[in-house]
Formats: sequence, structure tokens, C-alpha cells
Amino acid sequence: MAVMNRWLLGARPRTLPAAVVPVALGAAAAAGEPGAVWWRAGLAMVVSLALQVGVNYANDYSDGVRGTDEVRVGPTRLVASGLASPSAVKKAAFAAFGAAAVVGLVLAIVTSWWLLVVGAAAILAGWFYTGGPKPYGYLGLGEVFVFAFFGLVATAGTTFVVVERINGVAWLAGCMAGCLACALLVVNNLRDIPTDREVGKRTLAVRLGDARTRTFYVLLLVAAFALVVAIAVVDRPLAAIGIAGALVSIPAVRAVRQGAAGPALIPVLGATGKVQLVTGLLAALGTAVSG
Repeated sequence: MAVMNRWLLGARPRTLPAAVVPVALGAAAAAGEPGAVWWRAGLAMVVSLALQVGVNYANDYSDGVRGTDEVRVGPTRLVASGLASPSAVKKAAFAAFGAAAVVGLVLAIVTSWWLLVVGAAAILAGWFYTGGPKPYGYLGLGEVFVFAFFGLVATAGTTFVVVERINGVAWLAGCMAGCLACALLVVNNLRDIPTDREVGKRTLAVRLGDARTRTFYVLLLVAAFALVVAIAVVDRPLAAIGIAGALVSIPAVRAVRQGAAGPALIPVLGATGKVQLVTGLLAALGTAVSG
């Protein structure tokens, strides 16, 4: 049980809404379209979750061997804390990426081979976020990866595997999912600005500074809610129920605007995950029912 809890901790469950929400939205965007094959959405969910877990383990490994996590105020990391060896965490990352690749191959076989290129790009982007000689996450480009792969690609890709085409709703929903996923990353990096700056990790939060990062976080949530409205206006009126997520976001936004820092931002990370789930899943429900 202790071993299981250790690896569950390393998988960082609070980040998993970033994998669930875009797939739910992509499936919802496919509702009402002719020729839908719904079991493929289930496989897309497996791919998305496996990629998220793989990224989490890969970051744990790469940051751990670089010494970036030696001074840390966030959730415990396996390598930095000594709970698992670097090689074991690296193998866990490769196992998760491998699972995503195998299931993604099945989806490519039954839909289109170009999905293999997209899948390979997602895995490489997940590894080189903090891995390799010049990780782009250390250059302030992490949000670009998150918006692209846990927003647009995961959402529009799910719509594609279900109906083998991508509609306008899927693109809007992908942008919304991307904003919500980026908000999760931004509040995480806001918490780590002092320690990241100390070890030379130039995340976007470090580049923007504390005050502008807090503003950026709020703007990401505002943009996500605006995109919910856009989906409702353009084609799926009941998607507007996703605006209820704005109420859920109030404690997180208040904490960020009032200057919560360090360990005080750890609950905000969980609260942002709840905003993702409530906003994303309610918008997905409304989108599907309106389809």
C-alpha cells in the first residue's frame, strides 16, 4: 500500500483534470454529428491520461536529476525526496508514454495514420518539457505546450477520432480547455517563482514576475469563460451552463489577487483543478445535449 501511494503521489492526481476535460469537450463537440463511433472517445481518454501521467513522471525525473527540486514548497516529488530512484521514475514515465503510444496506434489504425505524427509530437514534447539538454519548460515555453497539446490537440483530436472530422465547436472548446490547463500550470509556476529563479529555471512566471503572473492567471480564467459563451452563441446554447465554473473560481482568484504565495498556493492548485472540472464538464454536458 505504501508503494502504491508513493507512485500515486508521483502521478500528481490534481493535474489529471487537464487530461479529462479536453477529451470530454471533444467528445461533446462530436455529439449530433453523423457517423460517430463512441468507443473511440474512451481510448482517447486513456491516451490523454497516460500522457499526463507520463509528463508528470518525466518532470519528476528530469527536475530531480538536475537538482531543481532540492528546495521545493509544492507537492512532494519522488526523485528529489528520495522516495524512488531516478531510474525507476524514468521507467514509469516511459511506461506511461508507451501506454499512450499503444492505444494511440489503435486509434490511428481505425481512423488516420497522421495521428501517429501527432502522438509522437505529444510524447516528445512531454519529455523535452524538462528533459534533454535544453528543456523548453526552462525557457518560458511550457504554456505553449500545454495550450497546444492539452487544449487544441486533445480536444480537436477526440472529435476527429469519433467522427473523423473537426468542427468549429471543437476548436473553440480546445481553446477553452487550453486556457484552463494553462491556468493550472501558471498557478503552479507562480508558487515556484523564488525557487525556480534560484536554480535558473526561467518559466514564464519567472519571466513575467509575480504581479504580472497573477494578472495572467486571472485573464486565462476570464478567457475560458468567454469561450464558453462563444460556444453557446455559435452553436451549442446549453454550453452556457459551464459559466457556473466562474462561481467555483472565486476563492482561487481571490487568493491569487490577495497575494497568496509559497505553500498558501498549494490549495489554489487544487481549487484551479476544480474550476477545470466544473467548467469543462458542465460545458461538455451542455454542448453534448445541444448537439
